Amino acid sequence: MKFYVSCAKGLEYLLVEEVLALGAASATATVSGVNVEGSLHDAQRLVLWSRLASRVLWPIGAFECLDQDALYEGVHALPWTGHLKPEHTLAVDAHVSGEVITHARFAAQRVKDAVVDHLRSQGLERPSVDVDDPDVRINFSLRKGRATLSIDLGGGPLHRRGWRRVRNDAPLKENLAAAVLMRGGWSQSYAGGGGLLDPMCGSGTLLIEGVLMAADVAPGLQRHGSLPPTRWLGFDMAHWQGLREQARERETAGRAALPAQVAFGSDIDPRAIEAARESAREAGVEHAIVLQVCDVAKLPAPPIRRGVVVCNPPYDERLAADAALYRALGDGLRRAVPDWRASLLCGSAELAMATGLRAQKKYQLFNGAIECALIFVDPIAPPQRVVPDAPAELNVGAQMVANRLRKNIRKFKSWRQREDVTCYRVYDADLPEYAAAVDVYEEADGARRTFLHVQEYAAPASIPEADTLRRFNELLAAVRNVFAVPHEQVAIKSRARGKGGSKYGRLGAGSEVIVVREHGARLRVNLFDYLDTGLFLDHRPLRGQMAHAARGRRFLNLFSYTGVASVEAAVAGAASTTSVDLSGTYLQWCQDNLQENGLGGQQHQLVQADALAWLEADRGQYDLIFCDPPTFSNSARAEDFEVQRDHVRLLRACIARLSQGGVLYFSNNFRRFRLDAERVAEFAVCEEISAQTIPPDFERNTRIHRAWRLTRA
Repeated sequence: MKFYVSCAKGLEYLLVEEVLALGAASATATVSGVNVEGSLHDAQRLVLWSRLASRVLWPIGAFECLDQDALYEGVHALPWTGHLKPEHTLAVDAHVSGEVITHARFAAQRVKDAVVDHLRSQGLERPSVDVDDPDVRINFSLRKGRATLSIDLGGGPLHRRGWRRVRNDAPLKENLAAAVLMRGGWSQSYAGGGGLLDPMCGSGTLLIEGVLMAADVAPGLQRHGSLPPTRWLGFDMAHWQGLREQARERETAGRAALPAQVAFGSDIDPRAIEAARESAREAGVEHAIVLQVCDVAKLPAPPIRRGVVVCNPPYDERLAADAALYRALGDGLRRAVPDWRASLLCGSAELAMATGLRAQKKYQLFNGAIECALIFVDPIAPPQRVVPDAPAELNVGAQMVANRLRKNIRKFKSWRQREDVTCYRVYDADLPEYAAAVDVYEEADGARRTFLHVQEYAAPASIPEADTLRRFNELLAAVRNVFAVPHEQVAIKSRARGKGGSKYGRLGAGSEVIVVREHGARLRVNLFDYLDTGLFLDHRPLRGQMAHAARGRRFLNLFSYTGVASVEAAVAGAASTTSVDLSGTYLQWCQDNLQENGLGGQQHQLVQADALAWLEADRGQYDLIFCDPPTFSNSARAEDFEVQRDHVRLLRACIARLSQGGVLYFSNNFRRFRLDAERVAEFAVCEEISAQTIPPDFERNTRIHRAWRLTRA
């Protein structure tokens, strides 16, 4: 038979692996579920043993359903006396799509009526309805005019394991917790003597699920006690009892082998810890879990050398996402368990990035309707990548690069001294076969160390990979030779060939944030963890021009990134700044930059929003606006944006917010961008200023961005 097993969106392929491992003949992933080929006994085994499934649906009938009459007649025609008795209670779950029947509740009511009428037509009593705990739960699905009726073999949602007694504000479902544990390789780690850690454990779902998984306890064993999950007449009760007896034997052996204190949990909320203790007692695993009230920033190291960190930090509407909290989580894990692996369910890819941890794998999962990012990190704090010491003598190629670097340093010396430039590009593929950019960042304080940011460009596909690697190593040797800096002060962004072409490999060598200075402002940059550093060097002249004009004026920064333009305007004496970006991570970075300069308060606003939508809804007035949008954006949390398609709408909205005499600076880095001058002229006076905004260190690449100065028409 073919039957259907549903799951949370994003778990389909993991569920396929589990279904096959549990003995089904075949399984194929579909949206939010798996189509399975197997026997009724296979389906019953899944009800008892699947950790990922939401429901197991066994079909009992299908028919064409073109209207509500066809629905009633198709259901009524089925042999219901073979499926339930009059004394059984029933419930109907309905899922409909299309234009024939649009209301699920109406469909469920009609199915119930047809079942009841069929039994009464046979001279039997009318069965009762029990929506919470029915003897038989029926599932009705209508898609593309085809109706399918199934028996829900589990009697309801399978994520309910039977041990939860206390619910916190936003409990993680147990089947999603199982996915986090499986993606983290918890079973393999436990077999090797590893431990489990959740530093934001809430009510303990991940820890309890993990310990029960380690103890080989079937997830359905405690769900209904000694009762069967359904009283459907087709259910093989004898086989079910046999499955339960085998599961009990495995549970006894697994619990006996379970060591004390194998899992460790902490949370800053004492009520959450108490709820976790009560649930652990109900699950019979209290002795295996150590729980304590603790801030993640002060996380102690567990007494086990290796293991898996699992965590579901807050992120949804009820539990506000805080990029600073995610960063504290990453810092705490690096300090306490650097050699462990981690499987973290974060609210978004941006929040995952805010941890500062470099993920080897990323998965898209859905916690209900909320799209989440699951990242796998192994190890949490990888050994620093060692840049080889520069050889005493450079080969011919490396010497060529070294000579060019020295030439550029001499060339930029007087300009840098005159304009007090401490962060600049010293090499930009000057020699085409050595295709990379080398940026210099000088620390603002203390030892005023020099850091280097080396970013490899993609080589043509015709160049052998061995030649590309040799040339990049020669460039690195030249960089080390010329600047004589320790390897830990060199951030390397190298490209790796892979499916789909060239892509950036593991980024950098560490996670150090340094403070640099530009136009009198102190700025935090991170050279190692992200592709971008937090400071776009090519916009230096434009930022300086805006800062010079900002004194006493209201400054608006759209698509603000890390807020450098806002900070420099504020340091220069802007009356107020407003920074708008969709990324909470970047806004947190902006706030850190403001605090680095002793700035804050109501006059410096940070707004997390889709910039264009916010701008069109805003009614404020600004004297100076900086708008530097991305080429395109397709975030799930905002309307799709393309700068070429949408720039007129964007500029019109910006001009509407300009005060009398205000100025808008607009820039972007889309090389094929064409300003629609005719339409823009309807509402603005526009002057291209690209040439004046390209600094000397980017003169080799004058197309790196384009910029315009706009005022009201």
